[in-house]
Amino acid sequence: MVVEQTKAVAQTKSAEQTGLAVAQPLVGVVHLRPLPGAPRFDGDTGRLVAQAVSDAEALAEGGVDAVMIENFGDTPFFSTVVPRETIAWMTRVGMEIRARIALPLGVCVLRNDGRAALAIAHAIGASFIRVCILGSPRVTDQGLIEGDACNLLRDRARLGAEVRIWADVNIKDSYALAPSYSLDRDAADLVARSHADALIVTGAATGLSIQDSHLTLLHGKVGVPVLVGSGVTERSVGGLVGQCDGFIVGTALKDGSEPDARISAEKTRALRNARDAVLA
Repeated sequence: MVVEQTKAVAQTKSAEQTGLAVAQPLVGVVHLRPLPGAPRFDGDTGRLVAQAVSDAEALAEGGVDAVMIENFGDTPFFSTVVPRETIAWMTRVGMEIRARIALPLGVCVLRNDGRAALAIAHAIGASFIRVCILGSPRVTDQGLIEGDACNLLRDRARLGAEVRIWADVNIKDSYALAPSYSLDRDAADLVARSHADALIVTGAATGLSIQDSHLTLLHGKVGVPVLVGSGVTERSVGGLVGQCDGFIVGTALKDGSEPDARISAEKTRALRNARDAVLA
């Protein structure tokens, strides 16, 4: 009885810290088509908005607990500050999605413009943002990227924005600058020094599974929720329930492996059911 009560308290705290209303949330990702100004933008803003809304509706139909929008099609990414048109069109898309679905929203502005993500989130009433590099610097294909927690946290305070900051630890597609990198030390610093509200662990690249040892090191030991941010599938989600505090899923919910593949409500529902079967 005491164990169950303790577990319930922990789940309630986790739900509060993520900014979502449920424990073990399933967050579906809308990978936006190339936005105006991006090299691969095809000139069709109507299609851009319509596909984003359609994908968000498919995620909602499939039973996700929240939806996150991400400028996934804007390769090659700016390292930090994105152009004004990126912010404008992500806000436009976010408002269109907000008008169609009642789920909590999140925002990620790649590669690492947390301040833009916060501004968009504040404008569209989103609950959280994802920041790939909040603290220690990382070597990426965009060059060396440093965290900007000092300005991001001050922006949030100045705006009075009730937006949670989810920060990646050892983010995919990047490498630590320090040769003696410590995952648990980095995670502790993200919480204590950069004030992350939740942490995200990923595999080495988009769609790749995480290392189980990373969850063992972090889950229940850093004082904030730890979510899995890549490699979650219908087959793997059951084994991850209880080992983390939630899931961010994009690739596994698509009808195909291409970047522009559409979200499948059926695949989303199947993954949701696989998670629920273990939670029951």
